[in-house]
Amino acid sequence: MHTHTPPTPSTTGFAVYPLLAVLIWTGNTLVTKAAATAIEPAAIAFYRWLLAGLVLTPFVLRSVWQQRAVVATHWPKLAFLGCLGMGMYQGLAYEAAKTTSAINMGVVVALMPLMSALLASFFAGEALTFTRLGAAGLSLLGLSVLSTQGHPGALFSGAAHFGDALMLLAVASNALYGVLLKRWAVPLSTWQQLYVQIGFGVLLLAPFWWFAPASPITAQNIPLVAYAGIAASIGAPFCWMNGIKQLGAARASLFMNLLPVFVALAACTLLGEQLHGYHAVGGLLALAGVGWGQWQATGKRLST
Repeated sequence: MHTHTPPTPSTTGFAVYPLLAVLIWTGNTLVTKAAATAIEPAAIAFYRWLLAGLVLTPFVLRSVWQQRAVVATHWPKLAFLGCLGMGMYQGLAYEAAKTTSAINMGVVVALMPLMSALLASFFAGEALTFTRLGAAGLSLLGLSVLSTQGHPGALFSGAAHFGDALMLLAVASNALYGVLLKRWAVPLSTWQQLYVQIGFGVLLLAPFWWFAPASPITAQNIPLVAYAGIAASIGAPFCWMNGIKQLGAARASLFMNLLPVFVALAACTLLGEQLHGYHAVGGLLALAGVGWGQWQATGKRLST
């Protein structure tokens, strides 16, 4: 008598989720660059999260209200997470877009998994291994090639894009957000946490929006705000969370390596940006560092 073994689900279908998330984030990088000439950075950061909060309200507000005691207990942590993920990360990225290219931004964003691993080691009290330090150094060398347009020695004379430094700071803040989100483990669902953090993020961004030069919603910038507020703030997290759930964080994070490739192709096609040799050299060095660091992290997980 033969027993029937149910087929195991293929990971190919689940891979669609992280791939969709990376495609949405690719679009958001282009939107961030396009917003540099269409709307004030403080304005789009504020409008984006306000829109995301309004869209989520009918679905999440009731359950958050039922968990108000938990929110009241953990509000300092939730406020700090909202500051890092909603305020600093995207706010700095919009400012960075004024002085750097979408291609450079895509490469810097792809460093996020490596930064997360380094920060996780720091907060967990683990010693930094040679591999992690080497991976970080290789990635930083790649960024210096990008930032100085192929002349990293020019860093000593101050010849670097301020936007690249801002983007690196933005990515570091989002990497710290991810590490603290896991470490603190606030007892709320993912969507409840996101909603409360958005609320704190909007409160943080409101003064910057108020005191910034007037930048109202117009026919030119409303598609940018809508994409950032709905697709990038709700759609991408939904896809990414499902991807991590099905594939695990280590395998899902490998899809981030596709981001600079997608951004470069889209920026050349849609924004008219030019690819140069230093983009290839700097991008490959940065991604080699990311791959080296992720390979070590994944190998350790598989061996334990």
